[in-house]
Amino acid sequence: MSLAGQTAFITGGGRGIGRAIALAMAREGAAVAVAARTKDQISDVAQECSGLGASALAVELDVTDPQAVHAAVRRVESELGPVDILVNNAGIAISSKFTEITLDLWEQHLKVNLTGAFLLSQAVLPGMLARRWGRIVNIASTAGLTGVAYVAPYVASKHGLIGLTRALALDVAKQGITVNAICPGFVDTELTRESARRITEKTGRSYEQAIQTLARFSPLERLIEPEEVAHLALYLASKEARGMTGHALVLGGGP
Repeated sequence: MSLAGQTAFITGGGRGIGRAIALAMAREGAAVAVAARTKDQISDVAQECSGLGASALAVELDVTDPQAVHAAVRRVESELGPVDILVNNAGIAISSKFTEITLDLWEQHLKVNLTGAFLLSQAVLPGMLARRWGRIVNIASTAGLTGVAYVAPYVASKHGLIGLTRALALDVAKQGITVNAICPGFVDTELTRESARRITEKTGRSYEQAIQTLARFSPLERLIEPEEVAHLALYLASKEARGMTGHALVLGGGP
């Protein structure tokens, strides 16, 4: 699944799933742009990618800011080359009872988890269309396919992201561009660990018990590893996956 000669733009790239995807694509020869708001983290990941022999660039970016998104894409195109692969991974997940959800919290989830992917996709598509080749991989969630209690804004935004994936895939299906979503269950990331800490605060259960509760959502009774998501993203970005588009692929340890 060589990505030599291609440029990948990965949002939410400073840690967890985004970091794992950036490293996986760097190993396969892609030039990698690592984007997030966390300057120190993306700089570290870009250095790791460089250590693997890849051209790499840290891009400080708020995916909800349209002007910043377009400026970031122009910078990547100028310094690394045209964006061939876009991974929309930036996301937030904050739990709350439905009656306590504020409008700000609701809108924040939609902006980061859904609008950010829309803005990045729209920014890179003109170049992909001109070259008649491109890969867009959206990191959604099993929560985008089913209901989950206490995270209504997250669930709604991830359902929206899967809908965007399917619609955009049809729009560009004849242009050599594929658009797919990966739907992981609970992944061993800081986002999941923060969820466990909130469970501990609200229920009095230990942190270890909270992690086990989240792990049991999977029939495998374990958390998914970021590298497992990265491997699937790598496949979707490859030429071997040219016949796959509009799919929401579940990586949750069971049916």
